[in-house]
Formats: sequence, structure tokens, C-alpha cells
Amino acid sequence: MEESQKDRIVCLINPLAANKRWKRRRRLRAELIRKLPGICLDTPQNKEETVKMAREICGQADVVVAVGGDGTIADVLQGIYESGRLNQITFGVIPFGSGNAFRKSLGLPKNPFKAIKYLKKGDPMTIDLLQVEDRVAAFASIGSTAAVTGEKTKHPIPGLLGHLLAARKLIFYRRPERILELYEAVDDQGQKYDRLEINSRFLDCVVGNTNYFGYSWLVIPQAKINDGYLDIILFEMPAILYILLFPLIYFGWLQKRLRHYKAKELVIKGPALDTQYNGEYLGAPETVRIKTLPSALKVLGCRKKAARFLTRPEG
Repeated sequence: MEESQKDRIVCLINPLAANKRWKRRRRLRAELIRKLPGICLDTPQNKEETVKMAREICGQADVVVAVGGDGTIADVLQGIYESGRLNQITFGVIPFGSGNAFRKSLGLPKNPFKAIKYLKKGDPMTIDLLQVEDRVAAFASIGSTAAVTGEKTKHPIPGLLGHLLAARKLIFYRRPERILELYEAVDDQGQKYDRLEINSRFLDCVVGNTNYFGYSWLVIPQAKINDGYLDIILFEMPAILYILLFPLIYFGWLQKRLRHYKAKELVIKGPALDTQYNGEYLGAPETVRIKTLPSALKVLGCRKKAARFLTRPEG
């Protein structure tokens, strides 16, 4: 990073991340603030405040850093997007949440103190994002995992335990037929289509530019973070089979046998489409539109560790 940029770094910290560890651990908080470069802001108290603050600071920052988990990243990215400076801001991540999936595809360590060095000496990489309706994200899902995320928001238990308790929603999840429309698509045999329509009774449809869900779950092993495409995986199976096979799903092994597509845009139609983006529950509309935003964001990461998720060299 250029010396002249150091005064224009703003670190936006979610004080509620990691089960409010930021508020509880004063010594950790003080040490992290001491080592973080630039200006540190830890005042937002909810999602709306985080988005608003991120939008406002983009006028005075060259580098915006999200300190928190995937929810914080989603909110900060949304603020940058709404500022109109998505292509001008460099984005950094300091993991300080319970999920921290986004940082994995960038080759960043989970330890926040180790991740700080990449704000100063990290490799700039330009990656794609996706747009879910009016939200920007790195990954999304429609179906049972989104329903579980929605269920978790109704209960006060945070973190992994909260997700496990909410997972009972998956067992009773209905699988009505849905219609998927893919534009500028490529199937798993390499066949290209201007438009491809698919009928599916999926349990889950996962869409992403990055490869991981929270807790290091390699949900889309085929995805590349800079190839200009959405990657779409269809989990077309009963919930009980999904649960039994979850160890294979967690490590990305089963996905190699499932229907997998790439597309520039995806429209899904059907009843009660539970939807999440970057781990944030969006609701259950009857139509969901997702499109890729190619080369949308410059990020700081480790190119060597992220190499298997890149489709072309940079730098």
C-alpha cells in the first residue's frame, strides 16, 4: 500500500460481532485498535447504522476495512455500493466474527492480528461481486439454509450454537417446484446458452463468486472469484439425505456430483423463496434476481493462498 494512503484508511468495527466480544474484552479491543492503521470507528449499533456510516466515510477514505464477521462485511459492502464508489474504494477485512467465510477465499488468516499485516502489505486483487435484488454480496443462497438463517434471527442465541438450534427448520423444509432462468450460462459439460431454463425441486440453491459459507464450509469449490460468472449449485435431495451427507457437503466433495452452472444472471421463480446474502436473511419473495458484478471490487488479500480461487493471474 502506498505511504500516502495510510491517513485515508478507515476501519469500521462492529461492536456486536463475535458474541459482543469487542465490548467484553477491553484489553483485546485496546490492542487491536493500537495496531489497526488509520481511523477506527466502533459506534454503529445495528445493521442500518453500519450501512449508513460506511456510505458516509467513502467520501474521505481510499481504503475501507470491515472488522467483524460476514454480516459486517455485507453491511460495509452495501454502504460502499450505495456511496457510488465501489470501483474506487479498496476493501480490507479483519476477521472478528463467528462466520468469517469471506476472508477464506482471499487467503486471509482467521486471527485478526495476523490479518492486520495484509492491510499494509497485502496483495491488491480485483474480484467479482453479485447483486441480489438491491443488495451486494459475495455469496447467496435460496432455500433451506436461508430459512435456517431466518429462523436464527428470531432467537437470541448467537453464533454456531444458534445456527445448530435453528437447523431444525431444515428438516421440515418443503421443496415445491421452482423455475430457474439462467442468462449467458454454461453447464457443467461446458455447453453455452444465451438462456437456459431449469425446473427443480431443490432443497438449496447456492449462488456465489466466493467459495465458502460461514465456519469454513467449502460450499462452492468450483467458484472463481474473478471469472465474471455466478456459480450455481443445486442441492436436489430430501432434507434427511442432506443431513446424512453433510460431512461430504461441508468439505465440498459431494458438490462435484451435483448440477452446477455458471451464468451472468439468474432469476428464480416459485413460492416462498427464502433468501440470504452474505449470511444476512433477505426474506421469502416469489421471485429472486441475482446478477454478477464483474471486477467490481479491489480487495487486499494473499494472492498465493487465494491462487486456487483465481482464474487468471494479477499483478
